[in-house]
Amino acid sequence: MNYQEVMEEAKKTIGSYCRVCKVCNGRACGNQMPGPGAKGIGDTAVRNFDDWQKVRINMDTLCENCKIDTSVQLFGKQFRMPVFAGPVGAVNLHYGDKYDDLSYNSILLEACAESGIAAFTGDGVNGQVMISATEAIKAVNGMGVPTVKPWSKEIVHEKMMMVKESDAFAVAMDIDAAGLPFLKNCEPPAGSKSVEELKEIIGEHKVPFIVKGIITVKGALKAKEAGASAIVVSNHGGRVLDQCPSTAEVLPEIVKALEGSGVKILVDGGIRSGVTVFKALAMGADGVLIARPFVTAVYGGAKEGVKAYIEQIAGELEDTMAMCGAAAIDEITPDMVRVPWKG
Repeated sequence: MNYQEVMEEAKKTIGSYCRVCKVCNGRACGNQMPGPGAKGIGDTAVRNFDDWQKVRINMDTLCENCKIDTSVQLFGKQFRMPVFAGPVGAVNLHYGDKYDDLSYNSILLEACAESGIAAFTGDGVNGQVMISATEAIKAVNGMGVPTVKPWSKEIVHEKMMMVKESDAFAVAMDIDAAGLPFLKNCEPPAGSKSVEELKEIIGEHKVPFIVKGIITVKGALKAKEAGASAIVVSNHGGRVLDQCPSTAEVLPEIVKALEGSGVKILVDGGIRSGVTVFKALAMGADGVLIARPFVTAVYGGAKEGVKAYIEQIAGELEDTMAMCGAAAIDEITPDMVRVPWKG
């Protein structure tokens, strides 16, 4: 089963909101929510995709012809490539009732672990989602990253206890989820966190902590101050605030600001191919997250669909590395791409 076949199957099961476009670029879904769209006029997701296309690759085949190694070590673990499946919540609401968050996460985690990468799992108002996600992570020997929403201090503590039991190699908080409607109405209050509040949360738990939803240098430096092991440069796929800059646009300046800090930098938003993964790595990212296409993969082929998409990404990344003279991930350098903006 290849990814094209997965997409054809997904069209039969994914529901009416997602069009299963040949290229998932945000144009067809616009601001469709429920569904995979973006907030406001819906253009942030479009610009996320488009700006990666503006980055060009410098081909160089005057180099040794050798085997390509895409493997990488992050957070004390070895991965086939620096690509993670991003967290998606309320899949039955946004993508159709073939799956709910519980079954979706179980399929995604297992398929990713078997393919040598890891998946981030989502969180939501249904408490069972985090329970089942952490149980599924434990079942794959901790090869997953549970993503905790910025709930109240008490609820965050409860969920972090589940994370600890799961043996997850890292944990994330999508801090930009503060803009989601269901968090705004929480009692006790949930939402944005001060540096001190985040520092307290991170300090209580001895596992690498990833702060997802950083879109400015200022935010990156705050996450570093709070003790984050890593950040995800992300605007939540454009789903929480209209008119944000694209992630590709801000990545170089954030990389420059965190240079030498030891904080790992992941990035998401509009990354759809191994070619784009290469661009992100050349621009200084340590890894990438991809979310929406993995939904298509699950709906179109369950575990087999996820594995087909991973194989496609891996093949594209290997091919791009070979054509640019990078035999290993640490040989991908900034001069291998042309970026139309400066950091």
